Amino acid sequence: MAYTPQKPALTPTSDELRARIPGWGADLDPKDRPAVPKLQFDPTLNGAHWEFPERQEEKYPRERSIEHKFLTPVFGTSCPPKGLSGVMRRYAYRRFSEARAAHWLILLAADRVDAVESHLASFLTLHPDNPITETGVLSEFSRRGYSSRVGRKRADVNHQWIDPIIIGGPWLLAGAGLAAGIAAAVRRLRS
Repeated sequence: MAYTPQKPALTPTSDELRARIPGWGADLDPKDRPAVPKLQFDPTLNGAHWEFPERQEEKYPRERSIEHKFLTPVFGTSCPPKGLSGVMRRYAYRRFSEARAAHWLILLAADRVDAVESHLASFLTLHPDNPITETGVLSEFSRRGYSSRVGRKRADVNHQWIDPIIIGGPWLLAGAGLAAGIAAAVRRLRS
């Protein structure tokens, strides 16, 4: 037994385990193991039934890494590059190697630009983004938001003061800019 001065019981032999546990050791014989041929080096046992995999059709130009000769045989099509973020993504792939930090920093910035583009595009729909309900700020008042953070030694308490500025700040600035633009347009129309 662990943590006691007594000598631990010896490990049972394979025959004892086989007698006690039905089916124990079924894969001990290499002839019965399905992975054994994969463990042996034999160039004829590669398992592929093609010389090169069938290529997915490219319906529009995709971004390609400069390290690779051609586009991978299968690629994602759920989120095609569009707008300014698409231009940034294509530039990152065309100009920088995947080993460079600039490549990944441009892709991260393109994700942020895509988020802003999506927010702006939502204003052109019948259901625009609602920052009050979609950020979860209402749950702070209905789901014990404050009491779940006080006295719990949570690591995120250190940056809580800046969270409203980061999340709400862009919306407030956009609203102020829109109000200023409308006020300027009204002044121009009056004069």
